[in-house]
Amino acid sequence: MSSNAKWQDRWDAVMARNYGTPPLALVSGSGCRVQDADGREYLDLLAGIAVNALGHAHPAVVAAVSEQVGRIAHTSNLYVNERAVELAERLVRILGVDGTRVFLCNDGTTANEAAVKTVLRARPSRRRFVAAEHSFHGRSLGALALTGKEAARAPFGPFGIEVTHIPYGDADALAAAVDDQTAAVVLEPTLGEAGVVPPPDGYLQTARAICDANGALLVIDEIQSGIGRTGAWFAHQRDGIVPDVVTLAKGLGGGLPIGACLATGTTADALQKGDHGSTFGGNPVACAAALAVLDTIEKEHLLDHVVDLGSRWSQQLTNAGVGVRGRGLWLALLVADGLAPAIETAARDAGFLVNATGPDAVRLAPPLVLTEAEATSFADALPSILDAAAGAISVGGVNADANSGGTRP
Repeated sequence: MSSNAKWQDRWDAVMARNYGTPPLALVSGSGCRVQDADGREYLDLLAGIAVNALGHAHPAVVAAVSEQVGRIAHTSNLYVNERAVELAERLVRILGVDGTRVFLCNDGTTANEAAVKTVLRARPSRRRFVAAEHSFHGRSLGALALTGKEAARAPFGPFGIEVTHIPYGDADALAAAVDDQTAAVVLEPTLGEAGVVPPPDGYLQTARAICDANGALLVIDEIQSGIGRTGAWFAHQRDGIVPDVVTLAKGLGGGLPIGACLATGTTADALQKGDHGSTFGGNPVACAAALAVLDTIEKEHLLDHVVDLGSRWSQQLTNAGVGVRGRGLWLALLVADGLAPAIETAARDAGFLVNATGPDAVRLAPPLVLTEAEATSFADALPSILDAAAGAISVGGVNADANSGGTRP
């Protein structure tokens, strides 16, 4: 029995069944490459679902975490810790909105839970939210209420807030759904778990105008899109809007668990003492990692790199015979319906880690430090991967992983 198989057996014996059984046991990584328990190497084009922004074992993150854990690893929020203050200051600066206030938490779900509470405090007479069909905002009950995936929602309702889900990108449907009883509109600047689906041009500006006309707040979920993923610090910045609330997580910590909820304008003071809290939120070690990520993105000019490489890679992938959508280093391969899980498997067999987010879309969200040679190696291998996937389907040999799609806690 291989080492991978042994770890899978041990997983099956003790782990909850919500993920199924993962196909590999990853044990080490460096840069954009990881190694499994059998010693096989893969080019990681998923980055822990858009989390490992600087790849694996980046020296800046290793040094920051090692230094901080050697000083003080945890304080709780009964006391000030330096790294949390520094990170909040830095996030306000890159958001570019004076007066913004920051709540630090553990992940994307808890960031969106904080956003819900912020909205309810800022609009206390309103309980209705509007969100998008096929959106993904998390799996705890408040975040799940916003999530537009019915299969994820159905077993766990009813929820504590009323949410109307409308087709993403449909400005008329959004205008019809928002009124003077709407507390907030919650949108991703691009649908991530639905297969990296961007909005039509002008959609976010229209959403901002609709919210303003009705006194509703605009919450932008940047959990997957933020921290350089599209070539800007925040994807919404490309649209020239100022949200009332921004949530982020994933790439912020470079592999360590952290999230943040940023509230702007009059919404910044919505949460008051005792309204919310988190034992681990703003943990000094996670904040040190996040500061190292932000420092490195700036010093290595990775925002420009993401734009430049993403554009060239998109063209290479198109030339390899698939449709491509997305921006920066956040792309989806558009393939025949039912083929995506087989492509995920065939790519893994060829030494590349990608993710089928559905039957017809394969997500690519590699580390922001991906090199041109690494990107090209996948584009060059893609035709043979497509052939292998088609062959597997033709003989009924598809091994569609049970964990395809989002795994935000």
